[in-house]
Formats: sequence, structure tokens, C-alpha cells
Amino acid sequence: MEPQSALTVKVATEPWEFEQIHRLNHQTFAEEIPQHAADPLGRLVDRFHDENTYVIGLAGRQLMGMIAIRECRPFSLEQKLPDLERYLPAGRSICELRLLAVQRRYRAGGQLLPALLDCVWRHCLRDGFDLALISAVTRQLKLYRHLGFEPFGPLVGTPPVLFQPMMLTLERFAPRAPKLFRRMARTGGASTNFLPGPVTIQPAVSRALRRPAVSHRSADFLDEMKETRARLCELTRAARAEIMLGSGTMANDAIAGQLSLDGSPGLVLSNGEFGKRLVSHARRWGLRFEVLAKAWGEPFDVEEVERSLARAPSRRWLWFVHCETSTGILNDLDALGSLCHRLDVKLCVDAISSIGTMPLDFSHAYFASGVSGKGLGAFPGLAIVLYDHDVSPAPTLLPSVLDLGLYAQHHSVPFTHSSNLVHALHTALWRVTWHERYRALAETSAWLRARLGRLGFDLVGAAAEPSNAVVTIALPDSVNSVTVGAEMEKDGYLLSANSQYLKDRNWIQICLMGEPSREQLIAVSTALLQLCADPSCTAAALRC
Repeated sequence: MEPQSALTVKVATEPWEFEQIHRLNHQTFAEEIPQHAADPLGRLVDRFHDENTYVIGLAGRQLMGMIAIRECRPFSLEQKLPDLERYLPAGRSICELRLLAVQRRYRAGGQLLPALLDCVWRHCLRDGFDLALISAVTRQLKLYRHLGFEPFGPLVGTPPVLFQPMMLTLERFAPRAPKLFRRMARTGGASTNFLPGPVTIQPAVSRALRRPAVSHRSADFLDEMKETRARLCELTRAARAEIMLGSGTMANDAIAGQLSLDGSPGLVLSNGEFGKRLVSHARRWGLRFEVLAKAWGEPFDVEEVERSLARAPSRRWLWFVHCETSTGILNDLDALGSLCHRLDVKLCVDAISSIGTMPLDFSHAYFASGVSGKGLGAFPGLAIVLYDHDVSPAPTLLPSVLDLGLYAQHHSVPFTHSSNLVHALHTALWRVTWHERYRALAETSAWLRARLGRLGFDLVGAAAEPSNAVVTIALPDSVNSVTVGAEMEKDGYLLSANSQYLKDRNWIQICLMGEPSREQLIAVSTALLQLCADPSCTAAALRC
């Protein structure tokens, strides 16, 4: 007895594969199910053959089974059910599944059908379909119901061969076959990055980092630093920019240090983790200030901010987070900026998660903070401070490394700098056509939020203006966000789940700063749905 060949599942491309498809089509739909007249040559070429994508299973060069995917309208079902549209949910991307057929000798064992369906699943994810239609032969209704298909409309066809129109939505399908449709093999390959940082680095930026290091006093490096600072100003409409070695925390500490020199009291807004951190910066520097706090994810009422400033006219600065990374909402930069301009209050902005993700105008910002990573798409390690006024060194009042005036005096290079990080940032800034990136991010973010809502996820801050780059999801109590994040990583998706503020609230995040494709977003959202809805992943298994 010859050993059985291993199962291979693929999209049909070869002439010999199509020849066997025509013969299996005849065996199934002319001989076994008398839907078509028999042909003496034993071949049946489907009338939509040129529009079909055939997913096939092979044992060596022997066809075991097939399914056809068709996306061209009108569907074959529409010819049997002319008012098809009235049975279907609106706003769906639809395909039709046809010609499910398996050679009789391969029907036992149960491995072929799951493998075929897994390939179909991946194809539909890649092309963005979230609703599949079939005409199910009546004797197989139990199988299709098990997979999640729902019947609709009357039976179609001609007796004795009748078919039941059925539909399957993505959200109904995912939890019904979780073990089947999770990744069939975890290969340990490169993961898809949906983190707020570090983000996916493009090859040109990686190459720039690997260039040989040069002296921070060399003319070439100083010229590149000048160009990089000018590009940051052009990108944000800021008057000036300084680049420091460090993180966003360092940039905000440098701003707090400058506010300590001013000495006047101010107001800090807080409606998330990073608003809380601004409060911490202000306290650590001994600033005089009050806090206006809102619940996490709740937007600020600009009139309430104005009343708070009016109650103490001596308050001369306002500090807030533009993109509150913890919740994925935007605080109203334009409205708060206009308020500060009208009241002659100094506008200070944490823009760490908004620079590089949307158009910004900091032409009247007293200070704004940013970083080289995140939306700018370079490596972490550089802190950015943008501002609109003269600053002077304060050698007796500030630590040297945080003295913004010292950076201004020495063109951002008062001490040893990293030519490699600056090379990478310079490349990242000039690599992108920014207005196109902003438009694409806005469209993709709106699409992703709508998709997640349709799949039943609870989005944090739904009543506020959303960030283009951060989507925060409140997971159901039945699952644990840290465990879900770990399982998603095993499946090749890096989501933000391990920050303490996310752990405390059972939140998880999908971030768009690293330029993910819609195909990748379809895959990650579907995988997340499958994991959260997987009945085999009980609460006991997922709770920590």
C-alpha cells in the first residue's frame, strides 16, 4: 500500500488543477447531485469559472476537494432570488461561496474541510469580506448551521434539487469554530506591531540608524541637526524646536523646568494616565497650579476650563495632553488654544502621541513636547521640545541636561549627541508625504472603529473626539486583557496590554502609528474577536 501524500491547501493556478476541478464538479453536481446534465466526457466547467477563485486540497497531484469564492455581482444566488438585497444586513462587504465538493474517499477523517475553510477564511480576511453567502443543499443544512450560517428567504432550485439560501457574518462565524480558525501553526515568525511604541520601523529608517556614527561636533552632523529641527518646525508650524537625548518624560520635565522659572501659577488638565503624569511633573518641580480633572475618556468642556482660569486670573499657563494615549481620545487643541490666546494664557501641550499622526499648528504654543518614535516613525530615544519664544540658560536653577536655554544656545547640541538616532529621525521626517499620511490614518482609524463597533467591542471614550492612531478597547469581564495580549502575541500580533493603567482597567489597545495595512487590521480584529468569544477559553482559563 502506497503511503498517503501530505495534504496541501492552496489557490488553484495550474492547468492540471483546473482539469481536475472540472471533473470533480461533474462528479458532484451532475452525477451525485443531479443539478446539471451529465456530460459524456465527465467534465463540468462552471459558468462562472473565470470569476471563481478555487481553494483546493491536494494529496500530491490528486485533487481531494475544493471551494470556490466569487465576489462579482450579480451572484448566482441573485438569479434564483432577485430580491436578495432585502434579506441582507446593510454596509457589508460580501462574497459568495460555491461548489463545495470533496472526493468520496477523502470525506472521512475530518481534516480536509477544516483546512479548506481555513484557507477560505484567510482569503476573505485579506480581501476584506465580512459576509459570505451560500446556496446550501438541503441535506447539508446541519453542517452549515454548525459553522454559523443562518438561513434566509425561501428554498430555491428545481425539485428534486433544492437549496436553502444562507449567510454567515464574520462576527457570528468567529466564535463557532475557534480552534479551527485560530492559526493552525504558530511559527514564531515576525509579529505585526500594533503598539503605540516602539513602532514598526521602515527599512530606510533602519538603514539610517546603521550608518557609521559621527562626531556631534562635525559640520555634517550639525547641518543634519539643523535640517531635522527645521523639518519638525515645518511639520508642526512651531517657531523653534530642540532635540534632546531622552524620552517624552524628559521633554515634559524640560517644559516643567521652564515653567518653574516663570514662577506664575497655572492649570493642569487631567482625563487619563498621561494627564496624571503631567500633574506629577508639576508637583515634582514645585509648580504652583490647580488640577481640573475629568473621568478617563471624558472630554473637557472648554467653558468649564475658562471658568476655572477666570476664578484665578493669576493663572498664566495651561498644560494638557493633546492625544491621551491611555484612552485614545483627543482633547480639543484648537478650542483650548483659542481660549489661551484670548485670555493671554501660555499654552503648553503634551503632543507625544499626536505629532506625526495628524495636522498640528503649534505656532502659538508656548511649549509642546514630542518624541522621535511613535507617530514620527523613527527609533525611540530623542525628546523633542517645540516652543514660540526666546529661552535663556538658567545655570543656577536647572540641571544642565534639562536646561532648554542651553540647548537653544548650542543649536540642540550642548553635549554629546547620537548621530545615529538623529540620522534615523531625519530620514523618517523626509520619507513621508505627511498630508497623505494624515488622510490615510484618519480614514483607516474611522474604518477600524466602525468595524470594531460592528464586531461588538466596547471602545473607550466613544463620546469624545477619537485619536487617529490609538484605539482603546474595554474587554469583557470574562477575559483578562493581559492574557489576551499574550495569546495575541503568540498568534503574531503585538497589542498594547501590559501598561499598569491598562491592566488595572482590563483594557487593550490597537495602535496605528506603525502604518499597518487594512488587511492586517482585519486580521488582528478578527483574531481578537475569536479569542474573546472563544467558548473553549473559559473564564477560569483566562482570568489571572
